[in-house]
Amino acid sequence: MRALVALSRFVGNTFAYWVLLFAIVAFLFPQWFVDLKVAIVPLLGLVMFGMGLALKTEDFAEVARHPGRVALGVAAQFVIMPGTAWLLCQLFSLPPEIAVGVILVGCCPSGTSSNVMTWLGRGDLALAVSISAITTLLAPVITPALIWLLASAWLPVSFSALFWSILQIVLLPIFLGVVAQRLLGERVRLAVDVLPLVSVVSIVIIVAAVVAASQAKIAESGLLIMAIVMLHNSFGYLLGYFTGRLFGLPLAQRKTLSLEVGMQNSGLGAALASAHFSPLAAVPSALFSVWHNISGALLATYFRRMSEKQDRELLARQAAD
Repeated sequence: MRALVALSRFVGNTFAYWVLLFAIVAFLFPQWFVDLKVAIVPLLGLVMFGMGLALKTEDFAEVARHPGRVALGVAAQFVIMPGTAWLLCQLFSLPPEIAVGVILVGCCPSGTSSNVMTWLGRGDLALAVSISAITTLLAPVITPALIWLLASAWLPVSFSALFWSILQIVLLPIFLGVVAQRLLGERVRLAVDVLPLVSVVSIVIIVAAVVAASQAKIAESGLLIMAIVMLHNSFGYLLGYFTGRLFGLPLAQRKTLSLEVGMQNSGLGAALASAHFSPLAAVPSALFSVWHNISGALLATYFRRMSEKQDRELLARQAAD
């Protein structure tokens, strides 16, 4: 059993490499993965169930201690990423299916990957967990509303259909996970220890299935979509960080806001796009899943070495320019 836990920890620490590897393999050999499309929604539900198993009452203690910081992070998440996605779609005059996919991933809550990157970057982990938990719990209402508001100019959007989908694949599995944790107590500890393995395998399969289903469209528009994804993610990091600076947050909390805003639950985006729009609309989420794990790891490494003094010097240089 120790070997399984060790394998889970190794796979969790090398998540970005597995996503990238299988995305490339799925692009080169789509026939191997295309039939896995039917597994996208159940697999995401499994990941959310695991999140419910791992949630603790203490995870929400930060909300009571610093409600303003948590509220700022939640507001930044649901304003910056959707707004940036809409602006990029307008600026680049994206085709409807791609535009909806970009906006969709922008309207998703933050994911568990941002918590890991916050920890690696010496940010405020308690704040990160609280923001992720609250944005996920609010997602059934806010995400469909934002998608309807921002994306309906490109394609028809059903608020009620998106609401019920998110309720079924996010909120219900989390609730069941929390109930299982309460009923089983310490007996779920082993399950929690192997959650990174389950989550990585699930997200890898989701990304591979989306890439395989849209291989021809990716070959045609992949560079454009990748450029948009990289810009979207980068603006999320920058605007999240400077939102923290604007509201006078300490460095650790600014790091947290940067990573929480810039990193999305792209698995949810891929599942919603596949279920309600088209395989092409799911491509931005799949590519986001690949890219944000790479960029997040790089940013966390930079943040880890960053001190308050270096931050002040950086801001002074920018002011001088």
